[in-house]
Amino acid sequence: MKIATQNQAFFPETILEKFRYIKAMGFEGFEIDGKLLVDNLNEVKAAIKETGLPVTSACGGYDGWIGDFIEERRLNGLAQITRIMEALADVGGKGIVVPAAWGMFTFRLPPMKSPRSLAGDRKAVSDSLRYLDEVAARTGTCVFLEPLNRYQDHMINTLADARRYIVEGGLKHVRIIGDFYHMNIEEDNLCAAFHDHRDLLGHVHVADNHRYQPGSGAIDFRAAFNQLRTDGYDGYLVYECRIRAEDPAQAYRQSLDFLRQC
Repeated sequence: MKIATQNQAFFPETILEKFRYIKAMGFEGFEIDGKLLVDNLNEVKAAIKETGLPVTSACGGYDGWIGDFIEERRLNGLAQITRIMEALADVGGKGIVVPAAWGMFTFRLPPMKSPRSLAGDRKAVSDSLRYLDEVAARTGTCVFLEPLNRYQDHMINTLADARRYIVEGGLKHVRIIGDFYHMNIEEDNLCAAFHDHRDLLGHVHVADNHRYQPGSGAIDFRAAFNQLRTDGYDGYLVYECRIRAEDPAQAYRQSLDFLRQC
């Protein structure tokens, strides 16, 4: 399994220096913001060529969720995601991370009554995924459907929730992304969840139980990584975390060393 990272605030600002820095730190790939990729496609291609560091995937960088309550925003989001997927194909990226929504509504906080029915939720997300499945087929990329925890989304919270959309929709180019932070909240057992959905698992995000850097919290990464290896997972493990440390760069390197030993 290869380890990649998203951007961090302490990384260099320019694209080429960012790629150089990530590679020098020891990462094997970069999960890029979708808007950064689309707006700077030629610079990204040049940075990949010089450093040999691949863009593994994209996360974020679009407005409007695939399960957005507002139809105009949903359609706008789909158009932007399409452009990101086309750019990913141009740089050899594998796919884009897409949740149903983030921060739009939760049953766990007031008002606790959704403005849309569960059937309406399902139709919006299903329609979006069918559309993106066709885009993925055309571009040779993949959609990584991400379950989020119950406090950040009310539609897709577990790997099983994501699986239902894929199976019932007959989607060929949509896979599940397992995120350690969200799974730590929602799954009964991380290893069992990874194993049960091993056939559809296409991507993994890593963070510890409190969303800070791996190794600084309570998650048993060794057990989970052993499960992923046993099940033949050969995709990327991508850092998506905050950093709790006086020296974030040093803490990041130490965390990467920790994961390498798991």
